[in-house]
Amino acid sequence: DSCCPFPFPFFSPPRPPSPSSQQPRSVSQHHTTSKHATMANTRSSTPAPAMVNIAAPSHNNNDNNNDNGNGNDNTTTSTANTLANDTIMEEDTDILEPAEVTSPKTTNVSPATSPNSEGVKRIASTARNEIAKAKTPDELKEKQKKRKDSKSELPHSLPDTFKSGHATSVTPTLHTSKSLSTSFLLSEKELQSCEVLRNLSTPALYEHALKFEEKQGTHLTSTGALATLSGKKTGRSPKDKRVVSDTPMESAVWRGLGSPNIPLNKTSFLCNRETALDYLGSLERLYVFDGYANWDEKHRVKVRVVCARPYHALFINNLLIRPSSEDELAAFGVPDFTIYNAGSFPANRFNDGVTSSASVSLNLESRELVILGTNYAGEMKKGVFTYMHYLMPTRGVLTLHSGCNVGKDGDTTLFFGLSGTGKTTLSTDRDRPLVGDDEHCWSDDGVSNIEGGCYAKCIDLSAEHEPEIFQAIRYGTVVENVVFSDRSRVIDYHDCQITENTRAAYPIDFIANAKLPCLAHHPKNIIMLCCDAYGVLPPVSKLTIGQAMFMFVSGYTAKVAGTEDGVLEPEATFSACFGGAFLVWHPFKYASMLAERMVKHGSTAWLVNTGWTGGKYGVGSRMQLKYTRAIVDAIHDGSLSEDLVTYHTTGVFNLQVPRACPGVPDNILDPSLCWTDLENFQATLRMLACLYQQNFAKYETAMNSPSFDANLVKAIRDAAPDVVLTR
Repeated sequence: DSCCPFPFPFFSPPRPPSPSSQQPRSVSQHHTTSKHATMANTRSSTPAPAMVNIAAPSHNNNDNNNDNGNGNDNTTTSTANTLANDTIMEEDTDILEPAEVTSPKTTNVSPATSPNSEGVKRIASTARNEIAKAKTPDELKEKQKKRKDSKSELPHSLPDTFKSGHATSVTPTLHTSKSLSTSFLLSEKELQSCEVLRNLSTPALYEHALKFEEKQGTHLTSTGALATLSGKKTGRSPKDKRVVSDTPMESAVWRGLGSPNIPLNKTSFLCNRETALDYLGSLERLYVFDGYANWDEKHRVKVRVVCARPYHALFINNLLIRPSSEDELAAFGVPDFTIYNAGSFPANRFNDGVTSSASVSLNLESRELVILGTNYAGEMKKGVFTYMHYLMPTRGVLTLHSGCNVGKDGDTTLFFGLSGTGKTTLSTDRDRPLVGDDEHCWSDDGVSNIEGGCYAKCIDLSAEHEPEIFQAIRYGTVVENVVFSDRSRVIDYHDCQITENTRAAYPIDFIANAKLPCLAHHPKNIIMLCCDAYGVLPPVSKLTIGQAMFMFVSGYTAKVAGTEDGVLEPEATFSACFGGAFLVWHPFKYASMLAERMVKHGSTAWLVNTGWTGGKYGVGSRMQLKYTRAIVDAIHDGSLSEDLVTYHTTGVFNLQVPRACPGVPDNILDPSLCWTDLENFQATLRMLACLYQQNFAKYETAMNSPSFDANLVKAIRDAAPDVVLTR
């Protein structure tokens, strides 16, 4: 009901019409047994139209459906067929068409203008059939124009939902007020025939998502958050990420052993780009978000995202910095970086350098990111971050995969850590305003958040342990791949049947004590978090500059049994700079910039282990959160100052460990005292040191390169553990 106030926990929007939504319709999605899927198939009002399989070329597991076998581009034919069927197939699915539609009795329509009348059917289908015959891009554009013209010929008394081609039944329509969208024309010629909806408001994006994405599992939850599914991909696809190689920026790109930057030639990138634009240009409507990366206006980057799903538009609206006024949006101008998100359309795996139906390709020269074959929204967020990792160092600004908060006296702390180490939990502190939870820049003026929102993991989320995040999941928030009750719409954060990587994306001001603007002074403390599942690293230790660089380049944590298939024992994981997947320059570049700033501003580095104590995983126990919080509090209030406590040096890693810390038992501070078998402890400690050394060996070529300062290389080498690595 249009008079129903928004948001309302149990508000049930009008049923979105099924047959002509621009999005792909999946039959066999992996979550079909979940409560979420049950919700998607349950309706209390209008019965769903009967669906039948239509014979169509099937998509096989080789992902070769978008190529004719000899490497020639087959985009025009695919686009024409798309327009003819008003749908795009995802791999391993069939096209669905409605066999019969029952119109709800909400509007009186005369037989002459009924959506099911032969005259209307003939008018509406003629242009669509003509489009299917298009052989060239120019001819395709002409057919599209004729199709639009044909819509205007429909009888004026016909409901707007049918005129727009989005329904074959009489249903309530979306508002068409100018306040919901801005008239806009994209410069890309392939996209100029689409309706472009630029920077829609949150309520408008909710309306579009609920109307057009029901088949994608989009629904309201009890808190007013918008729940949706990302499809086959429920996380990033690092093996499908590519960085174009034949550009003037190639000398800056880290390649080789350990690098995440798999090369892609420029021709292959252009093929991906054309595929994405042809797909996006074939749709009825596109969503555009124009916003910014980096709260530091001196180093702000204008970002444009072009996408097909309202969910993606709302996600990026939450995660980036939003224009503050219509005047600012009007003056946006040409973007510095553009993302084309055609995630519902598969990549051509026969394109040179593309190895699957998913492709995330970055071109530093053209400043573009193209996404194909994955609807996981995090690819957009990390695409921006990767570009910032390239651009900012060219301006003398260090990019950091870290959380950041500030104390009441303005003291700033950075939190580095991989997934599962507690970075988001510890940086989100009710007593310290949050600058940001994930991505930051450190310039000559201080620290700035790159983003305008947060992307928090939801698995096992509770109001007791993470109240700030729990309360942020409300109207305006996007929650991905969660399971909720089909009756109450209450989310079950402990249910991981879809994925353990459940996420919530919300604006940063949803955190009650967020610091706005998201700027801070130079860091006083830098906390490097690890989850040591071997139970041999101390819960807290103070690092020298050399050790800070070594630990920063190493980026250690550990996986434990149950987190991934096949993991039965603790497994060490190393990610350079605590964010190796997003680096563009060599890790030593970022490490040298970090050391330079630490020395200049007097920052102190700490290694905090949030993992196991009293033995490795399966024997000991996880460090209690209250102890970790007590350690962090002691770092902040100065209780671990060398003037107040004494330190001792551990063996092998040579770490400086305090003998006392308020709120933490003394024996917990020394891990060797918590083991019953000291010999086993020493053997495990040396084993972990060897793993560090083995990981560091891949940087040997760089360490011998004249590109890096010899003193820097020596400081990092000297900070490595004292253990002989046998080959």
